[in-house]
Amino acid sequence: MKRNGMNTDVSLQPKGLFLDGRKRVAYAMVLPAFVILLLLAVGPLFFMIINSFRAWKLSVPAPPRFVGLKNYWILIRDGRFWNAFSNTITLMVIGIFVQSILGLGIALLLRENFRLRSLVVGLLLIPVLIAPVVIGVTWRLLLHNEFGLVNYYLGLLNIQGPLWIQSNRFWGLFSIFIVDTWQWTPFVALVLLAGLESIPQQVYEAADVDGAAPFRVFWKMTLPLLKPMFLLIILLRTIFIFKIFDPVFIITEGGPGVATESLSLFTYYIGMKHFDIGYAMSAGVIQIIFMILLANVFLKYTTSKKVV
Repeated sequence: MKRNGMNTDVSLQPKGLFLDGRKRVAYAMVLPAFVILLLLAVGPLFFMIINSFRAWKLSVPAPPRFVGLKNYWILIRDGRFWNAFSNTITLMVIGIFVQSILGLGIALLLRENFRLRSLVVGLLLIPVLIAPVVIGVTWRLLLHNEFGLVNYYLGLLNIQGPLWIQSNRFWGLFSIFIVDTWQWTPFVALVLLAGLESIPQQVYEAADVDGAAPFRVFWKMTLPLLKPMFLLIILLRTIFIFKIFDPVFIITEGGPGVATESLSLFTYYIGMKHFDIGYAMSAGVIQIIFMILLANVFLKYTTSKKVV
């Protein structure tokens, strides 16, 4: 079609260079949210990466200067960093193992139909929904060495309660482990319950017809079918534990000394107490890299293997 000597045939226009009216409106409506998300998420990430290569101390009246990999070199030789890394890994491994077992047991119980089942499932959401600060303060009061209710009731049973807080590394980490398990075991149970309810009932009916023992059905059928859920739990809980801050800060403050510091608390103290911004940001970058690598391992495992 020609108009005033110009070819206006849409089919002859280069494809991909023009958008129809609806797409333009859709992109225009999404663009502000995308820009804001980009600034809030990607912006601070680049800011942290760039300043991790700088010597920047707020306590020193000097502008930041580029030092290359010096912060990272000091970090990998810092015993305090590896202590925090060890504490975080300990909480991660033991926590995920215990919470998976307890969560699976709760999920198996909730799979059965009984009165008030819906109420119980709803109550399981409470620990996850409570603010971490509230949980930390509550458990600090419960586990107080002298006035805590836990040691009080242990005393009524003629049991000498331990010094939960600020006594040694074992009891400090054990206190944090108790709080973390109380908060996140219901989440694990709900995820596994969803996995159990997604398993077709015909699978169990076929096993029943074949005369399979209940334990064999559980070991050979239920657990393999729940493997995707377990992988999801491991991935999410790993990320959550690497970010754990509130319970550690409120209950033990990383003490005694630095015995129970987590990686997040270590980064906070370096940046906000010692005002060594560049060093703190290098620690944050290391944590991000570790979590990205770990997430890629899980994703590669789930996509490259048949998870059944």
